[in-house]
Amino acid sequence: MGTVIMHSVVSVDGFIADKNDEVGPLHDWYFNGDVPITRSDDEQYDHSGSGSGIKVSHASAEYVGSMWASIGAIVMGRNLFDLVNGWEGRPPAGDHVVVVSHRPKPEGWHPEASYHFVDGVTAAIDKAQDLAGDRIVAVNAGEAGGQILAAGLVDEVAMDVVPVIFGSGKRYFGDIDAQHLLENPHVIIQGEGVLHLRFKVRR
Repeated sequence: MGTVIMHSVVSVDGFIADKNDEVGPLHDWYFNGDVPITRSDDEQYDHSGSGSGIKVSHASAEYVGSMWASIGAIVMGRNLFDLVNGWEGRPPAGDHVVVVSHRPKPEGWHPEASYHFVDGVTAAIDKAQDLAGDRIVAVNAGEAGGQILAAGLVDEVAMDVVPVIFGSGKRYFGDIDAQHLLENPHVIIQGEGVLHLRFKVRR
């Protein structure tokens, strides 16, 4: 089975969005460089929702490109799914998406897309690992991600830290209320307007 990595862009004080789910300057670094990040079919990745491709700094390009290319499935919460309408059935990376939700997939929503709605975090990770095979399962940070970490199902924590302080908003680890130890970061890459960090979860 592939590694389960909890991942998101995050402010210095630990927020992935403000209280209105706006990301502010957190994603600016996706577009401040001159190196396009493309899929294996040479199509550019698009995290903007506007059709503009990702172009990052040289320092970020190798890390971001290899990370996204290794993703087989994404696990996300229902709130994010609703906010982005599931990226219209086209995930920003990987081939499959598992949505942690008590509600089913909206009727008639992109039937061609490999999106699976699962009630419960353990079942969600099991499904995502089955779909991803040996590739990475990327868990979106936030409430669902925090629950998956608390359940002991996350192998690594990846943070793209942006130099901004939000003060309040949606936390990277959601409402997690217990201590979890991480190893020293095994990835530290200084990009333009972002610091890429990866930590293994201590068992």
